[in-house]
Amino acid sequence: MKGAVPTVLLATGLIVGGGAAWLATSHHSASRSPVPAEHFMPPPDSAIPKTPFGDEVRRGEHIFREPAIYASAFVGNQLRCSNCHLSAGRLAGASPMWGAYVAYPAYRSKNGHVNSFEERLQGCFRFSMNGKAPKLGDPTLVSLESYAFFLAHGAPTGVDLPGRGFPKLPKPPVAADYQRGAQVYAENCASCHGRDGLGQSSGGRVVFPALWGAQSFNWGAGMGSIKNAAEFIRANMPLGLGGSLSVQQAWDVATYMDSQVRPQDPRFTGDVAATRKKFHNNANSMYGLTVNGGVLGDPAMTPPAGTIPVAASSAAPAPVQSE
Repeated sequence: MKGAVPTVLLATGLIVGGGAAWLATSHHSASRSPVPAEHFMPPPDSAIPKTPFGDEVRRGEHIFREPAIYASAFVGNQLRCSNCHLSAGRLAGASPMWGAYVAYPAYRSKNGHVNSFEERLQGCFRFSMNGKAPKLGDPTLVSLESYAFFLAHGAPTGVDLPGRGFPKLPKPPVAADYQRGAQVYAENCASCHGRDGLGQSSGGRVVFPALWGAQSFNWGAGMGSIKNAAEFIRANMPLGLGGSLSVQQAWDVATYMDSQVRPQDPRFTGDVAATRKKFHNNANSMYGLTVNGGVLGDPAMTPPAGTIPVAASSAAPAPVQSE
């Protein structure tokens, strides 16, 4: 979304547990930002050691920033991890990786068992990247876990750190509305993500991600939840202007965004109604509901899940230069 202004983080210099961890203060453009004023601050890239482990961390950051280049065998769209985990997984209130890493292992109702952090990463490839999950222990997962471990250096484990995930959002004053959301989108989002929601590219490189369509996240992704999308939007969008939209506007535009055609849920049972009942039977999912005359998730109008290009599926990952 429009208005790219960098977020400034100021370290207060508080050392935690003898490690290199700091509290930081976020200065957002809007005083109404729901992001906590003080939160954990990860170490800078300059602190990555010049060791084999440091090489793994750097490779993880490269994958995080450009998964279609460095993990192409597992990516089925044009998104980047950093499209939702802003500032390469560092930004509080944008599901930072330092907050996620210390929260695992954890039970997830999505798959009904305790997940390791690696297993959580698998889900990102399968759903958010509309690709396929690397096997546990795959070098891609090892690199990403190393990067997250580095970002969380000094953070306490098993603690719900301020700034983790997306800030909780109250219910809207009135029920969220598709048509109002379309207006919010046109006024605040279309200049970057396109009027058609398919993102924008420059010089062959995607600069603003697709919010729906074949190159966006699929119906199984967390951002397909209206609640999750509204929380992310309210805290972080338009880019650099987090908090500038009202609670109502965030819910309305999230409803509009999540009422569009996108790739199929990879858990699709072969029947839309049965898939909704099993995986989407809640007020935050539009899957299986009729919008503008079409049933969302209907195979006749829904791009397939897990669309890995043939060339990418057999390609070796791009090398990362040691520093």
